[in-house]
Amino acid sequence: MNNRIVAALVLAGLGVGYGVAQLHPAAAVGVKEDKPALYWYDPMYPQQKFDKPGKSPFMDMQLVPRYAEGAAMQTPGVQIDPRQAQNIGVRLASVTRGVLASTLDVSGILAFNERDVAVVQARAAGFVERVYARAPGDVLKAGEPLADLLIPEWAAAQEEFLALRHSGDNGLIAAARQRLRLSGMPAALISRMERSGQVQSVLTISSPLSGALQTLEVRESMTVAAGQTLARLNGLDRVWLQVAVPEAQGAALRVGQTVRSRFVGLPGQVVDGTVSAILPATAMDSRTVQVRVELPNPDGNLRPGMTAQVRLAQSSGQPVLQVPSEALIRTGKRVLVMLAEEGGHYRPVEVQTGAENQEQTVILSGLQEGQQVVASGQFLLDSEASLKGVTAAEAAMNMQPGAQP
Repeated sequence: MNNRIVAALVLAGLGVGYGVAQLHPAAAVGVKEDKPALYWYDPMYPQQKFDKPGKSPFMDMQLVPRYAEGAAMQTPGVQIDPRQAQNIGVRLASVTRGVLASTLDVSGILAFNERDVAVVQARAAGFVERVYARAPGDVLKAGEPLADLLIPEWAAAQEEFLALRHSGDNGLIAAARQRLRLSGMPAALISRMERSGQVQSVLTISSPLSGALQTLEVRESMTVAAGQTLARLNGLDRVWLQVAVPEAQGAALRVGQTVRSRFVGLPGQVVDGTVSAILPATAMDSRTVQVRVELPNPDGNLRPGMTAQVRLAQSSGQPVLQVPSEALIRTGKRVLVMLAEEGGHYRPVEVQTGAENQEQTVILSGLQEGQQVVASGQFLLDSEASLKGVTAAEAAMNMQPGAQP
């Protein structure tokens, strides 16, 4: 009877041990793994690797070994049956090559063209006899009068010239005429004096160009000195559009590129221009690049101070690799894509990205034309790869010819 009880207990013990061995083969007594382990890891934190077995510091469980032979025999990444991939919504997209044409919408403010400026100064000391009805902000045509100046020293020089003109000495006459020019007398005033034979001591200063009168610093009866600034004007034939472009898009700007602008005060009207200058300094408060756009203004409808919506057309110029922006996995430190390979294999690949436009992103490195990337469902595949301890760097290393695990 005792022998039967002992035999039953032995059989029961063997059965329990067999069951444990089936659930945890590595923990079964007498089972030894001859394959060398690369490292040990916690399946819940596969990115952390350990050089020896033991209990996980993260979870209450034993570390799992990753074997060299097994790693070498498997394709790095994850493998999913095509039917299952369809069920979970995996969608692929091709890596294509083409010219990336993009547009950038920003705002701008009109300003005067600082290259089209005229400064009116007194040619000689004198007095203001008359000021015409002008005020800053007036739009003038070229040649419109601003003020009349009486210049006494010109009267004496002209009387001397008129007296020498009757002498018949051409040398003296030429020298006297040159002296008039050097005194600052305009050629038109000298010609009028010669034709009339009378002293012309009053000079009418006028607008040298068509544009807006910015300043007018003359009043009747005031005294002016030689070289004193009397007025300042800005031309309006072409105006500047000051545009602030975010610093991140500043590298793609080029002088001469096309700009299309729409103004709030001119509904339905589109004005095309070109980038004339990209200023060298970046605005510190807004971190923007200041761009100057030159616009034609033949009708004078564009007034400095007006606001505009600006669209800058950009192009990569050369064909570049592109993938859909939705295929990118941005971790904060790097950018990944899930590369689709034959047999339902997927592996993470780290890429370097460039410009982005119209839901397409330029790939600078990491992919080749014609490859397939996962455009939908990539986050599920990346999570599965992370659970298996597969990283982009490790997958790339294992895919190299002759690489050792």
